Amino acid sequence: MTNLLDASPSGLQTAARILREGGLVAFGTETVYGLGGDATQPKTVARIFEAKNRPRFNPLISHFADAQAAFTQVVANPLAHKLAEAFWPGPLTLILPRAPHSTVSDLAADGLPTLAVRVPKGKTVQALLKLVARPIAAPSANRSGRISPSDAAHVLEELDGRIDAVLDSGPCHVGVESTVLDISNPQRPTLLRPGGITLEALQAVCGTVFMPDTHVDAAPASPGRMLSHYAPHLPVRLNATDVAPDEALLAFGNASPKGAAIYWNLSESGNLEEAAARLFTGLRTLDKLGQTHHLRGIAVQPIPHYGLGLAIQDRLNRAAAPRPAQPPEDLPA
Repeated sequence: MTNLLDASPSGLQTAARILREGGLVAFGTETVYGLGGDATQPKTVARIFEAKNRPRFNPLISHFADAQAAFTQVVANPLAHKLAEAFWPGPLTLILPRAPHSTVSDLAADGLPTLAVRVPKGKTVQALLKLVARPIAAPSANRSGRISPSDAAHVLEELDGRIDAVLDSGPCHVGVESTVLDISNPQRPTLLRPGGITLEALQAVCGTVFMPDTHVDAAPASPGRMLSHYAPHLPVRLNATDVAPDEALLAFGNASPKGAAIYWNLSESGNLEEAAARLFTGLRTLDKLGQTHHLRGIAVQPIPHYGLGLAIQDRLNRAAAPRPAQPPEDLPA
């Protein structure tokens, strides 16, 4: 059984001890719950992959209490310092060259010459990272390819018995993962994954931000770029303008969900921040109820393509992508 810890001083001390000893602890951030392990210990990182059934070729984000700690592991350029000042702590991951003296394991970095680093926001996660005082690798705390967890109960549904503890800090208020920006070449900042920091906010600091081809399922240079990802069990149909009687509906805005067997509205007022915070819970809820009612899929109403809508649409595109063959869930990938 996985130990459920509260965010009290004793709970934080227990979580920090488990992490320092090479255990796995899921904890909440402002984005989603992460599955944390000491990034400097290869055996611990391997346990993260095993717990998630995660493909070995997807690198992990290392989390730190502050920018100073993060920049000890990478070669930080002036743009990195500007972005850190603007957005850290917060939902931004930076890809930078690994420092020659970096202690992050090759397995966490997938052997790449770059490293993904982030300073998450939140009283509990900040306190935990300060107590541990080591780089903590923390992908989302769910089985690989499944819906990301936005509260402790979601983590236990996915990983109970597979990890040591969950540190419960309540629901995550952003609800989608961090934005991933590659600035290993500061003259060409490249958005690898939309997320909690919008493209418009990045452009205000960086100027031009380049966009890669997001429909490539090759070995990714950053976390969260596999084409089939964030997937419920039921198939997902995007940009739906109608809904069949045997479909669940993921709605957005004040349109009436006519004909839907069951539905979840991301935001009746059309607020993209509310929609992002409710996305994964909505997908998870419709997936459960849809299976119970023997529905054939989930229809998703159109989402605006600006601000946090880009991050929401990115997650939905991956949820709807063709599914690769999956290994049995009780075996490591």
